[in-house]
Amino acid sequence: MSAFTEEPRKFLPSEWLLTNQVQYGNAEAECSRSERVIASSKALVEETDKATQRMQQDVNKKLEQRIHNVRFWKEELNRELDEMTREMEELQTFRTRVEKALESCSEPLQVTQQCLTEREKHEGTELVHDEAELELRKEKEVIEGAICLLQRTLEQTDEQMRMNRSAMYSLKKDLQDKVQAEKIDDFCSVLTTTSPRLFQNKEEYRSVPGTPVTPEGWENFSSVNIGKAKGQKNSSQSLRALVERVLEQTAADMRRQHQASAAALQLCIQRTKSSKEQLEDHLNQVLAEISGQEKNLVS
Repeated sequence: MSAFTEEPRKFLPSEWLLTNQVQYGNAEAECSRSERVIASSKALVEETDKATQRMQQDVNKKLEQRIHNVRFWKEELNRELDEMTREMEELQTFRTRVEKALESCSEPLQVTQQCLTEREKHEGTELVHDEAELELRKEKEVIEGAICLLQRTLEQTDEQMRMNRSAMYSLKKDLQDKVQAEKIDDFCSVLTTTSPRLFQNKEEYRSVPGTPVTPEGWENFSSVNIGKAKGQKNSSQSLRALVERVLEQTAADMRRQHQASAAALQLCIQRTKSSKEQLEDHLNQVLAEISGQEKNLVS
């Protein structure tokens, strides 16, 4: 028994034409949609490119302003650090002068103490609580007072130097941060999508943990550091003026009291010599009188 084979359906020419027209219409519609998508994509690409360029220009301007600000504060920090360095050198010079002044007080104090000790060796009525002793004791007090004042001044100078170093540390740390920030921003300002180093040395500019701050806070931070340094510099200059007055005053007081002690001792010596001469004259007179009496007795 032969298999029954159904013949394929045959279309009429009008049906064939209609089918082709429908397919052609669909193809035309798809082409139109594709062209619209392509046009829309091109417009989107162009708009995105323009927006990207505008953003890049805006970012570049902000980077330029940022670099300008960083360099400004870097110069300010450098200037203040240089001034603080010079001030520290000046203050160190004054500290050395105070140390030498303290050392120079040791010998006069020993001499004055030795004078008082030697005068205690006077015997009998010569052990007098006279003006010379008063002036010597006063000189000892003046020297000891000068030593105490110079020691306090030295302590104040050391404390001021410590405060200066603290301010300088803040300036140096801030300056180091500014140098690093300038380096990074300079690199970013020339960086483009075609930069050959874009994907090289990733570790060189790796993110560093930190606390972000506002631009106002960023400027205020450096301003505070500079203000702190200026304040310590002014305090240091005032202290140097005080040290100068202390050195002059202590030297003048010691010199004046030394002159008073020397004058009192000289007066005491003159009185002692005068008294000694009077006693010698009187002794000679007594001896002469005794000699005359002895001669009278013999005759």
